[in-house]
Formats: sequence, structure tokens, C-alpha cells
Amino acid sequence: VQVVESGGGSVQAGGSLRLSCVASGFPYSGYCMGWFRQAPGTEREGIATIGSDGSTRYADSVKGRFTISQANTKNSLYLQMNSLKPEDTAMYYCAARRRWYGDRCGLSISEYKYWGQGTQVTVSS
Repeated sequence: VQVVESGGGSVQAGGSLRLSCVASGFPYSGYCMGWFRQAPGTEREGIATIGSDGSTRYADSVKGRFTISQANTKNSLYLQMNSLKPEDTAMYYCAARRRWYGDRCGLSISEYKYWGQGTQVTVSS
């Protein structure tokens, strides 16, 4: 399985960016996929996940500003980021794993098996 992110960049506070992710070679029909981020000197945190059933979860820090969605291509997704703040500056990672029955696709990084290399997002004030 190969996970590849794209779409990072630099933007001023209040601006928007859209990140994309593709998980190729994913062997399961049911999946949990999500976005995680890590700022320098901090631990990686989960910010948004989506299940193959379309269910979503968000961290409080991004709720109402970020939207995770499935793309038309299989095992692909987006993260639309609006009203960006300097504290959103981080390396953003996409991750994927198999979704089990009743699985709510949590935000914990320990749950996810397949990871991309990350894409940098920088928000200036």
C-alpha cells in the first residue's frame, strides 16, 4: 500500500488550502482514512477521519473549519481547510487502515497502519 499526499503550501491567515490523498494498492473494501498533523516539537495528532461508509470525525481544533471528504477515485480523499490560523502550521499526513464492523474510525494515530510521507502547510500571520 502506498499513501501519497499533495496540496500543501504557504498561505496567509484566513486563507484556504485543499489537501489530497491517494492510497493505492489498498487491499480492503472497507477503510478508515484520515488526516493527521505534527508541528515542530509536538506529538502527531489526528484531526479528521472518514470511513468507507462516509462517516466523519473531527478534532475540536478544526471542527467547523476543515472538511474531510471522499474523492471520486477509489481510496482517495480531500481535506478542505478554511479560515486557516498560524497554529495550523504543521506537516500534514494521510493515513489508512482497514475498517471493521462497527468501527468509528477514531483519531488515534496508533490505529493506523499505512502512512504517507506528509505535506507541509505553513500559515503566516
